[in-house]
Amino acid sequence: MQLNKKPMINSTTKTDQELWLATQTQDCQSSFAMLFDKYWSLLFRTAFSYLKDKEQSEEITHDIFFNIWNKRHQLQITAFPAYLHAAARYHVYKYLRAKQKSLLQFTDDLSVVSNATNSNTAIDKLESEELDSTLRNILSKLPKRCQEIFIMSRFENLKNEEIASRLQISQRTVENQITIALRHIRQHLHKTIAALILLLY
Repeated sequence: MQLNKKPMINSTTKTDQELWLATQTQDCQSSFAMLFDKYWSLLFRTAFSYLKDKEQSEEITHDIFFNIWNKRHQLQITAFPAYLHAAARYHVYKYLRAKQKSLLQFTDDLSVVSNATNSNTAIDKLESEELDSTLRNILSKLPKRCQEIFIMSRFENLKNEEIASRLQISQRTVENQITIALRHIRQHLHKTIAALILLLY
């Protein structure tokens, strides 16, 4: 069915559940269109409140309605406003998570960054340089010794005992400093995602 126009609200005496039942059991497009007309704006506003992007919010809105129609025989929806609000939050989160994918993968295994800067098979050169620059900028806010230990560990690929020997400090100190650096990096890289999660959940 065609859902490519911004709808006009159509007043009806039928309840959401009656319209949804007709949609599910009779494949009634007119009943579904009424639900679409009724809730399009609500869904769009929910997505837009997070993204501040009209085009992307419209795309998410239409994607959700298409998914509902395509999965109408499997879905159990008891309250449309609540369901659509949750669906909008999920799609917004998925969209923003996809945009942050390289950084999220990067934080899961920070050691791949040093390899990625020398390899175009993992991520392209521009993204590699951007990630490397981001990491070094974040590291610059750490104490010098902490920076030094982390760079030796993740960029020079030295083992903790080798670092301890070179710097004449204990291996426990090396481990502690790496933990501090990792925590600091993750906090900064996840700032956008963390803020979103707080908003959504």
